Amino acid sequence: MDSIGFRNHDHGACIADSVATVEAYCRAEGLQFTPVRRRVLEILLEQHHALGAYEILDRLRDEGFGSQPPVAYRALDFLVKNGFAHKIERLNAFIACTHPTETHDPAFLICRTCESVAEAEAPPGRGTLAQLADDAGFEIERTVVEAEGLCPNCRKKAART
Repeated sequence: MDSIGFRNHDHGACIADSVATVEAYCRAEGLQFTPVRRRVLEILLEQHHALGAYEILDRLRDEGFGSQPPVAYRALDFLVKNGFAHKIERLNAFIACTHPTETHDPAFLICRTCESVAEAEAPPGRGTLAQLADDAGFEIERTVVEAEGLCPNCRKKAART
């Protein structure tokens, strides 16, 4: 699994490919990919930053999709439940999944300066956590790893000052 991470990429193609993948998956699985759900996904894809539900709701309201919090929360619940978005607990915010429809255990690299977020994979079956769980007789079913630090752009800026 390749991660877009903090590298430069064709962002327009990134958005179009993700939306097309989610549309095809929903069609194949009989899931309702409503205009509101689609727009929330597009909003999340517009930048690689996590967005809070109320930021998303503000955008939806401005675009005529409704102004009540359940509008945003229902769409976010659908996206997260189906693996099209993730909740970043540290920020109490959401980000579009960079690998929708793929089964994976995400790890999030969160820049403490610009709050950009990169998604990578952190399989639970390897590393220290897996060993600790194994030693305790615990079976890991799902992990979410969130690491905070500086992205390459912010590191460069900090080095210049």
